[in-house]
Amino acid sequence: MADTGALAGKRVLVTGGGRGLGREMCVQFAAQGARVAFSYQRDAQAAGATIAACGAVGAPARAFCASVLDPVATEAMVKALEAEWGGLDALVNNAGITQNLPFALMDVEDWDEVMDVNVKGTFLTTKAVLRGMIRQRAGVVLNIGSLAGERGIDAPVHYCTSKAALRGFTESLAKEMGRYGIRVVCLAPGLLEDGVGKKLPEHRLADYLKHCVLGRVGTFDEIARLAAFLLSDEASFVSGATLLADGGL
Repeated sequence: MADTGALAGKRVLVTGGGRGLGREMCVQFAAQGARVAFSYQRDAQAAGATIAACGAVGAPARAFCASVLDPVATEAMVKALEAEWGGLDALVNNAGITQNLPFALMDVEDWDEVMDVNVKGTFLTTKAVLRGMIRQRAGVVLNIGSLAGERGIDAPVHYCTSKAALRGFTESLAKEMGRYGIRVVCLAPGLLEDGVGKKLPEHRLADYLKHCVLGRVGTFDEIARLAAFLLSDEASFVSGATLLADGGL
């Protein structure tokens, strides 16, 4: 493991680290000197690819098959890391889902699934991690929000609602945790090179690019570097804030 870098010695847990932005953040954190663990739900092969990518930068990662909606598995994961590492310095609540559904065709089950994973899953994981952070009187919780929770854009209503909830969660939790030296921050990306951006119809993507000051979608690498900064001591005076990274929409 690298002993230099902005995250040298930090112990970081990322939810949903098996692919996409989650994987990119794991690799970036490892490259900056952190010890990295991540959760995934089903795809062991994808999780193995994340482990290999972290190992390629000199910091093998720990992988846990644990749904963010499974409090027993989540508690076991956190306890295992605290026993092995002595604690956690940072949690990144990255796991999330969406569905491309208009409101009129949305069933209760659709609403519940997105709200459960994106909001309840964040609550359950944060609750499991915060006990240790309170004991050590230090830590960072980084919630991965979205432009869809910050601006009035054409996106599924339940997804927008869930991401807006993360902003409120961030602000209120930051006020409560500040007395323990714990920072809580939200990072809200705009459209990126993969994920939600890839599922958009061509005309909606073209409209986004037309109004975006930089005229392009973002990259996972750009967002992962911002996430690393927010976890680092260089951002020690940042808490309760949402950083919007959308290319200037």
